Amino acid sequence: MNGTAAATGAASCRFAHYFVVCGVDTETGLEPDDGAGRRSINTSTDRISCRGDPLVCEAFEQSPIRRSFKSKVLVHYPESTDRMPLNKDAVNMLCMPRGLSFRTQADRLDPQFHSFTMSFDDGTRSYGFVLTFYEEVTSAQIITAMQTLYQMHHVDMDSLVSSLDESDVESLAGVSACLGCAGSFDPARDTLYVSKALCLFTPLPFLQAARQFLSQLHQAVTSHTAPPLPLESYIHNILYEVPLPPPGRSLRFHGVQGPIVCQRPGPGELPLGEYPLGEAFSLLGVDNMVQLLTCALLETQVLLCSQDYQRLMTVAEGVSTLLFPFQWQHIYLPIVSAPLHHLLEAPVPFMMGIHRREGAQRSSLHLPHEANLCFVDIDNHCVEAPEDLPLFPDQIELIQELSEVLLRFGLPPQGGATTKPATASPRLSSLVLEDLMEDRRNGNLGGEELAVLERLQALARRCGGGKMSEGEKTLGNVFEEEEEDLKAAKLNIQLREVFAGRFAAMFGRYEDFVIHSALDLDSWLSNREGTLSFDKGSFLSVQPASHLQFLSRFLETSMFSAFVDGKVISRWADREPMQQLFDNRLERERLYDTDEEESRSCRYRKCTSLFESAQNIERRLLKADHTAIHPHLLDMRIGQGRHQQGYFPKLQADVLAQGQNTNKWSSRVTASRRSDPKRSALTEGLDNEQRQKHAFARKNLRQSKLLDSSPQAVSQTHREFVDGLLSECRLKTKRMLMERMGKESVELGQGEANITGLQENTLILGLCDLLERTWGHGLQLKQGKSALWSHLLHYQAAHGKTEAPAESPGQSTTPRLFSTCSFRFIQTMSEGLSEVGQARAWIHLALEKKMLSQHLKELLTNQELLRQLYKSHAFLLCEEEREQFLFHLLSLNTVDYLCFTRVFTSISISYRVVIIPMKKLSIAMATVNPWVCVSGELGDSGVRQLSKNTQEIYFQNLGRLSTLQLGQENSGLLAKCLIDCVMVYNEITGHTYKFPCGRWLGKGVGDGSLERVLIGQLVSPGGEEDAGRWTGTPPELASPSQSVRTVLGSLGSRIQEDMREAANNLVKHFHKPEQERGNLTVLLCGEGGLVLSLEKFLLHGLKSNRLFQRNVFVWDFVEKAVVSMETADQMGDLHGSTLTKGPPCDSLCRYVNAINASPRNIGKEGKFQLFVCLGIRDRLLSQWLPLLAEFPLTARTYEEAALLRDRAAVHSLSRILHTLNEFTITLETALVKGVDL
Repeated sequence: MNGTAAATGAASCRFAHYFVVCGVDTETGLEPDDGAGRRSINTSTDRISCRGDPLVCEAFEQSPIRRSFKSKVLVHYPESTDRMPLNKDAVNMLCMPRGLSFRTQADRLDPQFHSFTMSFDDGTRSYGFVLTFYEEVTSAQIITAMQTLYQMHHVDMDSLVSSLDESDVESLAGVSACLGCAGSFDPARDTLYVSKALCLFTPLPFLQAARQFLSQLHQAVTSHTAPPLPLESYIHNILYEVPLPPPGRSLRFHGVQGPIVCQRPGPGELPLGEYPLGEAFSLLGVDNMVQLLTCALLETQVLLCSQDYQRLMTVAEGVSTLLFPFQWQHIYLPIVSAPLHHLLEAPVPFMMGIHRREGAQRSSLHLPHEANLCFVDIDNHCVEAPEDLPLFPDQIELIQELSEVLLRFGLPPQGGATTKPATASPRLSSLVLEDLMEDRRNGNLGGEELAVLERLQALARRCGGGKMSEGEKTLGNVFEEEEEDLKAAKLNIQLREVFAGRFAAMFGRYEDFVIHSALDLDSWLSNREGTLSFDKGSFLSVQPASHLQFLSRFLETSMFSAFVDGKVISRWADREPMQQLFDNRLERERLYDTDEEESRSCRYRKCTSLFESAQNIERRLLKADHTAIHPHLLDMRIGQGRHQQGYFPKLQADVLAQGQNTNKWSSRVTASRRSDPKRSALTEGLDNEQRQKHAFARKNLRQSKLLDSSPQAVSQTHREFVDGLLSECRLKTKRMLMERMGKESVELGQGEANITGLQENTLILGLCDLLERTWGHGLQLKQGKSALWSHLLHYQAAHGKTEAPAESPGQSTTPRLFSTCSFRFIQTMSEGLSEVGQARAWIHLALEKKMLSQHLKELLTNQELLRQLYKSHAFLLCEEEREQFLFHLLSLNTVDYLCFTRVFTSISISYRVVIIPMKKLSIAMATVNPWVCVSGELGDSGVRQLSKNTQEIYFQNLGRLSTLQLGQENSGLLAKCLIDCVMVYNEITGHTYKFPCGRWLGKGVGDGSLERVLIGQLVSPGGEEDAGRWTGTPPELASPSQSVRTVLGSLGSRIQEDMREAANNLVKHFHKPEQERGNLTVLLCGEGGLVLSLEKFLLHGLKSNRLFQRNVFVWDFVEKAVVSMETADQMGDLHGSTLTKGPPCDSLCRYVNAINASPRNIGKEGKFQLFVCLGIRDRLLSQWLPLLAEFPLTARTYEEAALLRDRAAVHSLSRILHTLNEFTITLETALVKGVDL
């Protein structure tokens, strides 16, 4: 293997991939970088404080010494690797995100450290660690250019001042004084410095080791004395001769001034994560960190903001490591430089960080997407979470456990602490002390020897003039810094173990709900979108109720889908390392968890592996398992590598471009790598073929293309955003239709879906988020936080003068309603909604009215307004995609939603009530003074009198309507009317409910009822009663019609079948989850309900003494039976009978007498309905039926073939009714009002 092959082939086994130097290119000169200098969080208020005119302040800010200039990758070694080719433009952007910075000797020249990460298309990441320092400018061309720019700026300032009035000049008196001290440059008196960045790329986040190595390089550059070896030796050593530490081991290698130790977790431990979580928790606090993690888990857009680039990485990487075993699937750019600010328009979930200049305010940041944005102001210790963010499961207990961990390490849980800048800890420069330090690490030095070394060092310092050399520290200080590093590492692992334990508790049984429906991988891939891989309903049904809001939304995220996909694929391919680790942990917990009841309980359990994990880290850091080859002299020409204080040398490319395979140290490393294929397999991970099998499950955009800021790449990126939005809309609408129609579980043969209401709300919330992101793409003019609501307001301003006619039940709803009634109702709602809440309310209402697609189509017809509000690449300006988007939304009109009615429960709604009499007798309504009481799933309206002049009544939102009490106050013989039905129209949602009646209302006619309880059904806007049959829920039952009363000739077998069906419907009702149960009143009193079925049973064979076979009523028989029982001795009805007085007889008499004594005039049919409902509620009906069958009166009243005289039929019916006794039946108030039993 030649040198180049060794450099590329073994790259994945090396500690570092690249070493890069970025800075000023003296050959091309200075090129202004306007994007980096001006495009920041604040462009309007971020100016140097002065009392003058704002124009002067803005010009003053642009002093050349304060401007940013384009940097360039000066050198990078090696040239390339096979696994990770270097993107020089992206690396330059991330190494120096603000471009080149110039300073003079009057400014602070402290070196700054930050890191970044680059994601690749296969989901892997590489980490870059950057140390930026200031180097004196020696190029006369650069100094002359800066002087010329300053002189031009000074002339512009003078001309601006001379053009102002005297009053303005007086107010700017302080500006000229500032010119001499801030932002000025005079080569005669000033020394010019320019920033330069040293960057080290590693495949794993070795934060501490990389920072120490770069810091030691910088110290060697600024030191008076030359380092022991040329810097090329140390760079070559870390690039080609320092391997990755084996899993579960630690490795010591050597920097310029001392040893550096890094470690790698073992196979059963959490993945490597060195970014200090303690610092993240100290900055934000436990509450904010848990809230931020919740936002990340639910895949909201997360935007971090700080003046310190390293803080951005610390928080972003901290959140990423806490997601284990899940992985972020979307845009991940913790540092977004100015040329990439167009990515803030991305209509997808992202986790990005932007730099904020000193003094900038949050209000000055205008973002297109804020409806589902989590904004994290790190410096001000603030997290702005989206509205309606659910709590993390067991959040209070989790915060308490995290606080205990932080307190053990001396950190305040409330956060707000100011952390010291991220600078590397310098090590001892003495080679002797370096060796002694190694002995100390290996445990070869005792306490007395350490004390002697301290005294020797103090004596040497006094003899040398009382000052330590730069970078030199006492052994005590070094030990103290090592203890701090160890403490931070232990805190990291303990905090991560707490969250890993929570996910293990929440998803410990997730494998039981994974659905393996495909026979092979190819068939699964080809049907991926139509395949259900996880039984979400069943999983949610066994979760604690307090967890459902979070879990129902989390199950819809891409990270959970990718996690489940990985589990499904594991049948045919190797599992993802993260998932394999999580599964192994779950298996180990089940093995040692002997109390299965305790493990399945909902009680919070603290993590038990904190100290074990911390001990593993401590063992590896205190004693290195392996030592890498020491840096050594390279084959360099004489004169190369000469030290010049304060200047980073021009590195010799001939010795750094490739590994020197002829060198004895390189030969040893290469040979060891070749001889240990097992270690190579462990470190390289999955091969390319396996990665391709797993790559499809990731939802990532092409991450490598995101860092390309060229116009062509930006256009292509936004094109992918457009395609992604359209695809997401198609999948979401399909998912909503499947969920609403209940086809998922039916197709799998698993019966009815569970938790449908909760999942439906979650899907609708996801649709709201999709619409907000779609309307925010390319938006350049917005009012408030909601992009959609902003568009509605602009549309209203353009078309608000037009008025649409009011709706009526018989009229069709036109799209113009969008801009008048619906929109204005949302604006006037007394819910105290924000712009985001108003937009969601509008979407809910439009979806319930089946007008969402039409409303949005009308909104998009104003092309002139669209061009004013949106940039050319916006989704809404892509005509073809926009039409397909609206078509997918139109498909939602095929199902019925009550999302607005059930979510916004406290609003007042206008209902229109119309009583429709039979056509031939409609004139009789003039003599009736009716009243109604409407009941729904959220309550009832109370008794409302209907005047003859108006039929419109207002009351609180009742939800889905179920029953209606209809009555009249006039009791005269002329006050009677044959009612066909009652129609109730919801003025806001457009829903119409029909309450069939078909009976008389009045004295002396029918059963003499002055009050009836009617059962409602929701009808479609067109009026067809069967139009809702495909709504995904069973068609609702109507009130019994008059025609079904004639049952004398009905077949007994058909009646018994109806009775069994009615009882079976009740049993199925109570076996459903409580959230999914329908209306019990319908099952009791509606068409095909228990009351009507039992009435048919008792009417079968009933003799009638009335002329012309007029209607007979079962209540007449029940009343006679009770009277017969109470007067048995006088009538002699019980003579020779087997009946004896007892509790069933007593209860029957008591209930019938109480119903008859009720002040309500509900008629005979209403009394029998009440009789059945009370009997089934109190578990007495099954006892009453045999009692009625045994009465002597029954033989005289019923024919011999009647069902009530059939012992087998009565016994069968009694057993059916007895099965209902195990359920707790709660009756609506409208049914039992006026009866105290």
